[in-house]
Amino acid sequence: MFLAKSIVCLALLAVANAQFDTNYASGRSGMVHLFEWKWDDIAAECENFLGPNGFAGVQVSPVNENAVKDSRPWWERYQPISYKLETRSGNEQQFASMVKRCNAVGVRTYVDVVFNHMAADGGTYGTGGSTASPSSKSYPGVPYSSLDFNPTCAINNYNDANQVRNCELVGLRDLNQGNSYVQDKVVEFLDHLIDLGVAGFRVDAAKHMWPADLAVIYGRLQNLNTDHGFASGS
Repeated sequence: MFLAKSIVCLALLAVANAQFDTNYASGRSGMVHLFEWKWDDIAAECENFLGPNGFAGVQVSPVNENAVKDSRPWWERYQPISYKLETRSGNEQQFASMVKRCNAVGVRTYVDVVFNHMAADGGTYGTGGSTASPSSKSYPGVPYSSLDFNPTCAINNYNDANQVRNCELVGLRDLNQGNSYVQDKVVEFLDHLIDLGVAGFRVDAAKHMWPADLAVIYGRLQNLNTDHGFASGS
């Protein structure tokens, strides 16, 4: 399942049929958004309230390493440093445990994923200990180099699709999703989350990426993990 900012973008992706199937457990409905919650606390919420009360899913904040910003604002979670699963919500082990515990009580996990861009200038240190040089478009934690990004430019006209999709959203370093290496790293990241048992994704900044590039990425993703209760071929 793909939840994105741009309905138009997703409507163009006929190949991404999974967007129309929430992969909810049978007989359940309704999703909650536990923004900025810690993974251990979400697991407890699934077991103590969401599961027993028939909720079907929970959307969580971005799970990958982000830039550490002064005063720790919520939006630092949308400035990726790497795809390591290490944030102030917890580490990979805690995230994996949360997904497993929520799935066990019928509550599916939907991850807010950020792969339109990487951190802007000033985002030199990450929540998982990685360092980066946004000014030179170097993110060793992935790794990404300047070869993986679109040329630097600002979005001045939101009615110009080329600017919206090729230039930098508020200075965030704009990845080139048409680059096969970038596609490989994004698919690797999303497939790892699927392996851990997630049911789907909310794709951040979808309207800032080319629909054809997203179609390639979506089309390459593996099926959901049957070890977590999903039907074969989901």
